[in-house]
Amino acid sequence: MTEKQFMDQLNASLKKLSTEEKQDILQDYQEHFAIGKAEGKTEEQIADALGSPNKIARELLAMYHLEKAETNVTAGNMFRAVWAGIGLGFFNLIIVLGPFIALLAVVAAGWVIGLAFSLSPLLVLINVVIYPGSFVLFDLFASIALCGLGLLITIGMYHLTNILTRGFIRYLKLNTSLVKGGLTND
Repeated sequence: MTEKQFMDQLNASLKKLSTEEKQDILQDYQEHFAIGKAEGKTEEQIADALGSPNKIARELLAMYHLEKAETNVTAGNMFRAVWAGIGLGFFNLIIVLGPFIALLAVVAAGWVIGLAFSLSPLLVLINVVIYPGSFVLFDLFASIALCGLGLLITIGMYHLTNILTRGFIRYLKLNTSLVKGGLTND
C-alpha cells in the first residue's frame, strides 16, 4: 500500500472526527512516512509496519468516544462509547455488551422502583376517586411510607448511576487498552 492509499483510507475512516482532529492525526501519520523514508524504507514497508488504516481508525474513534463520554456523560455519549468499544473486535461483543446490558437493567430497575414507590400516594387518591367507599386509613399511611422509601431509593439511584457510569467508562478504557495491545507497565 502506498502512502497516498494509506492516507486516503485513514482519512475516509476518520470521517466522524472534526476536521481539526482529523488533520492532526493525518499529519502525525505523514510524519511517520517522512521519517521512514529518511531511514531508507519504502512506502509499502512503512504502511505494513503501521498496520491497517481501518484498525487504526477504529482504535482512534474508540478513544475519542471514550474521552467524550468521560467529559460529558450523556446517554448518547455512553452508547457511542460502548459501540466504539464493540467495534474493536468481535470478542468485545460479549465482554462489553454483556456487562453494559446488565448494568443498564439494574439501573433502570432501581429507577422504576424508586419512582413507583414515590408515586404510590397518587394511586391511593386515584383509588378513592374510582371507588369512594374503599378508603382505608392504612392504605394512606402505607403509601406515605412507600413514598418516603421511594424518595430514598431515588436519591440512592442518582448516586449509584453516577458511580456505575464512571466505573463503566473506566472498564471501557481498560478494555480498549487491552484490545490495542495489552497493558504496559509504567
